[in-house]
Amino acid sequence: MNANINSASPSEPPGSASSQNLDPVNWEERYRAGDTPWDEGYAAPGLTEFLERHPILGEILVPGSGPGHDVRALAAQGKGVRVLGLDLSPTAVRLAESFPRAGGEAYEVGDLFHLPPSWSEGFDWVVEHTCFCAIPPEARADYVRAIERVLKPGGRYFAVFYLNPAAPKGPPHGVSREEIDHLFHARFRLLEEWRPVGAFEGREGRELCQVRQKVEKTVSP
Repeated sequence: MNANINSASPSEPPGSASSQNLDPVNWEERYRAGDTPWDEGYAAPGLTEFLERHPILGEILVPGSGPGHDVRALAAQGKGVRVLGLDLSPTAVRLAESFPRAGGEAYEVGDLFHLPPSWSEGFDWVVEHTCFCAIPPEARADYVRAIERVLKPGGRYFAVFYLNPAAPKGPPHGVSREEIDHLFHARFRLLEEWRPVGAFEGREGRELCQVRQKVEKTVSP
């Protein structure tokens, strides 16, 4: 991977939210206890459907990768793919590494909100499935800035958003189509949007898939 989480000390942009300070969930404790009802044992159906018609190639980051099912689905595409799964929980990373390798995948323990400068513009794609809905809603603007920071110019963002979870309180935290657009439109251009045909049990009709592209910044003369 071009980005190396061990190559520099973490940095926090001024004014950014700390996911660890905001988030009341101890994800490492949950993984150690095996309390992971979100783990269905296979990759997100919305992602696998997309991969059947459109490859996701190059350097790919999967934040909140957990046991790595989405990472391995991406790595299984073959040559031209290098996937990095990032998770706060060392136990989750060890679990992901215990599965047979699918291709060019790797895993790191780290916090999307506190990445070293060496990660900046290091990825062609960010693939989102469970990270956005897991973080506190107050951290969403910082999440968008973090995604923009790690993507190369013109880089793309694939997401399976969870619109309206059945639970009254999160995580997972739901989001509206309007809030997604409000958060992303200034930094990411919407290329494609659809409702996935398949979904995990209980998520049918509750998800929205999008592909967005990082907006090129114009420099005034």
